[in-house]
Amino acid sequence: MTLRQLTLLNYKNIEEAELIFSPKINCLIGQNGEGKTNLLDAIHFLSFTKSAFNSIDSQIVRHEQPYMMLKGIYESGNDTEEISCALQVGKRKNFRRNGKEYKKFSEHIGLIPLIMISPSDSELIIGGSENRRRFIDMTISQFNPIYIASLARYAKALQQKNIMLKAEEEPNVEVISMYEEIMAETGEYIFKERDKFINDFIPFFQKYYSFISGNHENVSIKYTSHGQRGPLLSTIQNNRYKERIVGYSLYGVHKDDLEMLIDSYPIKREGSQGQNKTYLIALKLAQFEFIKKSNKSNSPILLLDDIFDKLDATRVSNIINLVSKESFGQIFITDTNREHLDVILQQTTNTNYKIYKVSNGVFTED
Repeated sequence: MTLRQLTLLNYKNIEEAELIFSPKINCLIGQNGEGKTNLLDAIHFLSFTKSAFNSIDSQIVRHEQPYMMLKGIYESGNDTEEISCALQVGKRKNFRRNGKEYKKFSEHIGLIPLIMISPSDSELIIGGSENRRRFIDMTISQFNPIYIASLARYAKALQQKNIMLKAEEEPNVEVISMYEEIMAETGEYIFKERDKFINDFIPFFQKYYSFISGNHENVSIKYTSHGQRGPLLSTIQNNRYKERIVGYSLYGVHKDDLEMLIDSYPIKREGSQGQNKTYLIALKLAQFEFIKKSNKSNSPILLLDDIFDKLDATRVSNIINLVSKESFGQIFITDTNREHLDVILQQTTNTNYKIYKVSNGVFTED
């Protein structure tokens, strides 16, 4: 799947733009704050029905404007898909595929697989466990619709259980048990899918880290979950009294986490800036390859936002060698340094590329 044309209206600092892209390499050059990342975020929005950076939809609308619109024309073989979104401030967004509105946004996830690498990925290492669970969930969700539905059922049951745990009156045993049974049933499935994913994912991740770093460090990932203790229902129900004291659920797959290790130590504590950046890029490139192999009909679109910062010359060169290969389909790269992009274009055997200069939300083809 490739993005052929993108139309934007009032998306963040982009007042209006209509862009035609190369099916291979697309370069965005400009200083910080000019709109390069906002364009990548718009592409992300059309894949996931939400911004990569703003949890509140109204925050993506250009200041002092009442609405925003996006439209993407995608090509896959001989097939064409038109994906559009209209959002009026204060109202529910309207998301359409070929003119037909989605009843549920989750129905769209996986149609246009996409991987984005950006400076905000540092939260995977330094942030809370919800960031690492989101990484797992966004990967599996792009090829497994049953997983998406299970996450939704689990989240709804968890929310209802927490309401009962916070209430002053004692919870009705039958009702709270019903929610716990839903959490256990869906949680067991979520746990098994996450466990399988991590085991299959680690070799891809280690391969990319080894290549970028030049075999300088050993890295690994360890998955931790209450599902590893035995039947999830027993773990949840046997600890209900503790949860009643604190007023929220302490046990379940909503507490899952990943331990990210370098030479057997937490990278959060031991890693340098360059090692952290290498770790994150390797994670995302492994995510790309994993989704590509899982979704054979569609190669993910790859968004690379300012990925060369904080890396030494050797690691930059290794990354350039990687992304220049034909195995990576359509790529969007942003940078303030034209030299990095020129090297990529010189090394790739495919001359099909476009370069846009970006200034104050305006895009000019170079």
